[in-house]
Amino acid sequence: MEGRTDLKGASLSFANLNWANFDRVDLNGANINWANLDGAGLRGVDLTMADLGGTNLGYAVLEESCHKKANLSGSKIYGISAAWDLNLESTIQDGLIISQEGQAEITVDDLGVAQFVYLLLFRPKIGTVIDTITSKAVVILGRFTEERTIVLDALREKLRQRDLVPIIFDCDPPELHDLTEMVRTLAHMDRFIIADITDPKSIPKEWIDIIPDLPSVPIQTVILGSQLEYNTTHGWMYEHWKRFPWVLPLFRYDNVQHLLAAIDQKIVGPAEERRRQGL
Repeated sequence: MEGRTDLKGASLSFANLNWANFDRVDLNGANINWANLDGAGLRGVDLTMADLGGTNLGYAVLEESCHKKANLSGSKIYGISAAWDLNLESTIQDGLIISQEGQAEITVDDLGVAQFVYLLLFRPKIGTVIDTITSKAVVILGRFTEERTIVLDALREKLRQRDLVPIIFDCDPPELHDLTEMVRTLAHMDRFIIADITDPKSIPKEWIDIIPDLPSVPIQTVILGSQLEYNTTHGWMYEHWKRFPWVLPLFRYDNVQHLLAAIDQKIVGPAEERRRQGL
């Protein structure tokens, strides 16, 4: 069934289709409830408004498939593979079964949450990963111009030496909204954030969505000493952010060497103290 096969509205209820290849097939409005799609290839398949209630999707490959307005209620999704870039707009996701046949039944109501819960329950090492993020991760924000990259890379190396896990975001992407979402998601789990606001481009815009909602995450700002605060925010006055107690006092540095020499006293130290205070 490769290529652009049109199976719109097909009736495949209770069919045994394990390991079948439906890649790029149009199954818009198809009735596939209680079918066996164990291990099936469903890359790029169109399942808009399809009924997959009770379907076995174990080990199926769902990459880039469209499930808009589809019904996945009661589907078995243990071991689904490559569930990336899915369209789940208005999809019914009630009672998704993430446990193996013969095990105590575990259900959740969201495919993304299902994958996460599965990792927590059945992949013990994921707990170590989460602990690492929440106890050691530090997001570094800045610009990836040639001059600014030198500063960000130097900060990253210093943080590594302190057994922290630096995460750097290039703040000049074509999709600012996507970047803000990523930063906001990670920031909620971070130890603290370092933001170099020297000649920023998108940082001030990101802060509108990030700072007011993150009282538990200290934000340490730094700036090249020759720059003025109000010139760096392009309409978002830095004074506005000073009223949030988790935005720590701005540290001005003369050069990379000055910044690194002061990293414990002026950057990591104040951020850790704010965490100890419990904000």
